Amino acid sequence: MDFDRLVHEAWPAYEQHEHDGWVLRYAGGVTKRANSVLPLGRPADLGAAIEAAEAFYGDRDLRPAFSMGPGAMPGLDEELERRGYELVDPTLVMTAASLAPWRGERVRIEDQPWADWLDTWWAVDGRYESGLAHAARVCAGVPAWYAAYEENGETLAVGRAVPQGDTLGVYCMATRPEARRRGLARTILRALAHHAGTGSAYLVTTAPNQAAQALYRSEGFEVAARYHYRVR
Repeated sequence: MDFDRLVHEAWPAYEQHEHDGWVLRYAGGVTKRANSVLPLGRPADLGAAIEAAEAFYGDRDLRPAFSMGPGAMPGLDEELERRGYELVDPTLVMTAASLAPWRGERVRIEDQPWADWLDTWWAVDGRYESGLAHAARVCAGVPAWYAAYEENGETLAVGRAVPQGDTLGVYCMATRPEARRRGLARTILRALAHHAGTGSAYLVTTAPNQAAQALYRSEGFEVAARYHYRVR
């Protein structure tokens, strides 16, 4: 699988600029994934390309960031380190050839995010004082399914799934703290896979998040690739 492209397409920045084989991405500063360079090509002048990226993010009051995935240009990571870029957010890509069957629990699935879905996701995963509107715009940038486990009028757990050919990209898995250890994330994951009707799936999780990794491994996911960011 071309994980760089899959992740790029499943979490699309609403502003994208091509520069000498690289994609400069911007989405209001919400998530590095949508506000970083996707450096898959080989610029004719590496130094000039880095400087162009720095100017792009400087114009938008953001620190320049590069997504260093499996397909990143060879030698770029070392050059960015030499220029003072810090390695941050080591991330795992995990894949599963098939998922356990859904047991039929009541899960709401829609093809657009609704207010309670967004509020629950942002309450858990929002790392910014503001920015929900930017995040919602990114979420809705491609066709996807949005799942929620609801109880007594409250949305307790959510997830997002993006159909991508013969695989399913799983994103925005979040459970409110008071509802954890009830298997709700597992329920959301299986319901999305059942709804999609595909066996193969992938997801991304930060390397330090051991609890999430344990859950995903118990559902048949294994580490298939790694990436990180370089930020200055």
